[in-house]
Amino acid sequence: MKRNQAVILGCRVDMLATEQCIDRIAKYIETGITAHVITLNAEIVYQARTNPELLEIINQAALVTPDGIGIVWGGRQLGYLIPERVSGIDLFWRMCAAAAAKGWKIYLLGSSPGVAEQAAERLQASFPGLDICGSHHGYFQAAEEAAIIADVNRRQADILVVSLGAPRQETWISQHHKDLSVPVCIGVGGSLDVIAGNKRRAPGWVIKMNLEWLYRLLSEPSRWRRQLALPKFVGLILTSKYKLEHQRKK
Repeated sequence: MKRNQAVILGCRVDMLATEQCIDRIAKYIETGITAHVITLNAEIVYQARTNPELLEIINQAALVTPDGIGIVWGGRQLGYLIPERVSGIDLFWRMCAAAAAKGWKIYLLGSSPGVAEQAAERLQASFPGLDICGSHHGYFQAAEEAAIIADVNRRQADILVVSLGAPRQETWISQHHKDLSVPVCIGVGGSLDVIAGNKRRAPGWVIKMNLEWLYRLLSEPSRWRRQLALPKFVGLILTSKYKLEHQRKK
């Protein structure tokens, strides 16, 4: 499958809008081959610069969406026409709508005990006919993984939604995708907590102004250490832009 991609600080990102991502996911389900979908933000890109394993996981994924305005901005600074932000939670929500219409089965894995079940109830209330075929919390031990994978396969899920936080969820999917008989595996960060109602997402006007990262920081001040990666990411993008422009002038 031909891919229209940007390369941002070494990470490949698919330049697709949300509906194009849904179309791509539908094709993966039709073929039945396990595809790893990553929703990439600036923080993960920055981590990948010093984590070769993470960088390889990103660049081998079947689909990498621009999750976060930092990725959209960074790509555009480097000359790539990334159409829009495709966040994990927005893609997940749209994916559930498509699943209800097309009969896809979804398995939820992650977050605290009980959260996935709460999220499933809310999703099924929002999308009548949606088949959440199973769920399991994210506080499992390595010895339990084989049983969880067997349960996912037994329930014949079309999509495995993994909410373990980044980059743990990406690493987990990469390590186990060969054992999973699931066409699509996608990491969605803390989306299950938001959908379950345990965490609040930023108001719509904040999202439209591309300030969701600031809302999250103010809501969860403990995130400040993680978000130190953002100004560093900006600096690296501007440095890369300068180098590109300098090369073009030669």
